[in-house]
Amino acid sequence: MKILERNSEYLGVSREILMENAGKEVAKALESKFGQNIKVAVVSGLGNNGGDGLVAARYLTRINEVSVILLGSEVQIKTALAIKAWNRLKNLRHTVTIFQAKSESTLAELENVIRDADVIVDAIFGTGIKGKIRGLPRKAIEIINKSGRQVVAVDVPSGVNPDTGEVHGIAVKASLTVTFHAAKPGLVKPEAKEYVGELVVADIGIPREAELIAGPGDVLATLKERKPWSKKGDFGKILVIGGSNLYTGAPALSALAALRTGADIAVIAAPKSAAPTIRSFSPNLIVWSLPGETLKEEHIEKILGWSAKFDVIVIGPGLSRSEEALKATGNLLEKLKKPVVVDADALHALSFRKNVLKEKPSVITPHAGELTALLGEKVPIDLETRIALVKKAAKIYGTVVLLKGHEDVITDGVKHKVNATGNPGMTVGGTGDVLTGIVATLLAHSGNPLYAASSAAFINGLAGDLVFKEKGFHITAYDVIEKIPEAFKEIEKYR
Repeated sequence: MKILERNSEYLGVSREILMENAGKEVAKALESKFGQNIKVAVVSGLGNNGGDGLVAARYLTRINEVSVILLGSEVQIKTALAIKAWNRLKNLRHTVTIFQAKSESTLAELENVIRDADVIVDAIFGTGIKGKIRGLPRKAIEIINKSGRQVVAVDVPSGVNPDTGEVHGIAVKASLTVTFHAAKPGLVKPEAKEYVGELVVADIGIPREAELIAGPGDVLATLKERKPWSKKGDFGKILVIGGSNLYTGAPALSALAALRTGADIAVIAAPKSAAPTIRSFSPNLIVWSLPGETLKEEHIEKILGWSAKFDVIVIGPGLSRSEEALKATGNLLEKLKKPVVVDADALHALSFRKNVLKEKPSVITPHAGELTALLGEKVPIDLETRIALVKKAAKIYGTVVLLKGHEDVITDGVKHKVNATGNPGMTVGGTGDVLTGIVATLLAHSGNPLYAASSAAFINGLAGDLVFKEKGFHITAYDVIEKIPEAFKEIEKYR
């Protein structure tokens, strides 16, 4: 839901509109089931679920006698949207009675307000609940449950895990749950039935497009939180295996993109013929040499030893398509136990090794020509057929496929996303290597190949669009890398 809300805002349907619609739908469902001209007590938490409840209270004041109990002080309300909802409700001085329960003793004094209502609205916690419920919220749930009144839960009954249906120590036992957009998995679990009661799914105006696209919501859900006590290595150690006597820039671009995306360490393992040139691109690059001019069978054991120190392995940028290199690539992929991102030349090793990615989290990033080679089928232009074909590839190879193109298609074979950021200036060589580095870092952050690939496609394209604003179609891959931080700043606007 966080992803969908943020993607909706990106598409122009703000979270404020969604909250307004959510509150209206709760009020509508409540009146439909329990009638009008009744006494309603809304028990509101301090987050956006509480905000939904406050909006519902505002709509309910038109016909009903409404009281609102805020669990805390108004200065403790956590989100800008909930503050707006609170301030709007405060303006209705003659049609709503508002209480601030700043302590358990104050809440105990207000128990009669809850007990005397015909219907109680539970807007304490939503989908973001974590850990055991304690303190004021726990006391409120206890009072609600022993009141004997009808209860309408907003989105989820407070205390029920929306993913699993498990209870966080205590939970509201609702008569009716009005959930938004879609039924959360936990709400339909048998063990949640006694808490959910009747389940109503309300449309709050989230566009279908918000589910289809890769957007800022995907990125924000993928990034790992940076806590004050974080240390080097917590945000990804990436090993890039690539380079050859012919190609030196590609692995450097992948590693630099990984660092710009937020990886703590990016190391390139490259043949000795390429290593000095790769090392010279930037002091930020660590380059480990392998004997010879390209990847060989004799390198495998050393690379496997190195891989133990890393979170994600990238293989392919600048590797070359020599028979020796492709054979070594296939054997290496078969033995690697870590999550991998396979790109460029290494993709050509997969045609003969269709099962090497099935036992590990992985992403492959082909363009249309490379996917044609992997499937033996020409990749069409129309989107629906492309999606079907990419899903087929994902199932055959047991991996997440990120098909690069005018609209990137990302799928694990079941779910799929489409990314529309980027521009024709990004046909320049190297932008795919940049994408690979971004995917690797986000895979290290999330451990989720589909989220990582979708988010990376969005960031890479957005960075390219930011370059285009300044330079038109005169883009280089390095320009895109340098715009990655600015792309993240744009994405942070949707947090």
